[in-house]
Amino acid sequence: MLSDQWTGLELRHLHSLRAIARTGSFHAAADSLDYTQSAVSQHLASLEAIVGVRLVDRRRGRRRVALTEAGELLLRHADAMVARLDAARADLRAYASGAAGTLRVGTYQSVGARILPALMSRYSAAWPDVSVELHESNDDLSLLRLVESGDLDLTFSVLPLPDGPFAHAEVLRDPYVLLAAVGSPLATCKAAPSLATVLEGPLIGFGACRSNQLLEASIRAHGLEPRVVFRSDDNGTIQGLVASGYGAAMLPALAVDTDDPRVTTRPLDVPARQIAIAWHRDRHRSPAAESFVATVTEVCAGIGQDGIG
Repeated sequence: MLSDQWTGLELRHLHSLRAIARTGSFHAAADSLDYTQSAVSQHLASLEAIVGVRLVDRRRGRRRVALTEAGELLLRHADAMVARLDAARADLRAYASGAAGTLRVGTYQSVGARILPALMSRYSAAWPDVSVELHESNDDLSLLRLVESGDLDLTFSVLPLPDGPFAHAEVLRDPYVLLAAVGSPLATCKAAPSLATVLEGPLIGFGACRSNQLLEASIRAHGLEPRVVFRSDDNGTIQGLVASGYGAAMLPALAVDTDDPRVTTRPLDVPARQIAIAWHRDRHRSPAAESFVATVTEVCAGIGQDGIG
């Protein structure tokens, strides 16, 4: 009997539950879905009848509608089911497009400046009928979420990847370097300064960048603490402030403009940033997507150990 009831579950029931959880009200949920409020209420009532438990706490006096414990449990499954259906829809789009159509790729600043120019030139020559749509963000976790939902086919990311339906190919190890103003003590000392010495002075760091968060976490694991006086998500801003003498920076080599005469780089004894290209492991990868991954690998193989092509 229970199995027969669950066959009546519809996707719109789950969409309404997710909207109620996201907005905290039936009215706002209806607006976000372009439904009437009564339709959202009916969807929830049908869903509760199907699963046999109350999913939303409707007690008077609450400023926001909240899910019950059972509702939170079902919501986790609903999110996964909607993501899989979104991925299936994107999967069929990729299958239908074949060697033509659109390939949607996520990227971030240093990859866009140092890897993409050679990559796009080589890939476009081999796949002239494929339009590559680039989506840039300084947060690779947001790019991975777009891969999970089917809004991106591939994305550059840093390792390790978070839990999720992802597969990846590591394409480059990008070493961190110390960036210092020309003539500063860190730039002119004979031997490469130790990490402890670097951390004694003011540093300019990234903000939302996950690779920087991983770097600072590894430093703190050794009982050291970076003294960051300013954060920015723009590589040029960081390099400009370093050149002014405001502080030094620990940057991936790909993020440094090596033609800038105002700054110099020194090696750093910290783990390199691992760059990967990632995709949804449960989705069909078109020949165009497979070739893009192969081309990324080839281009990155030509980049030197210091991150310079």
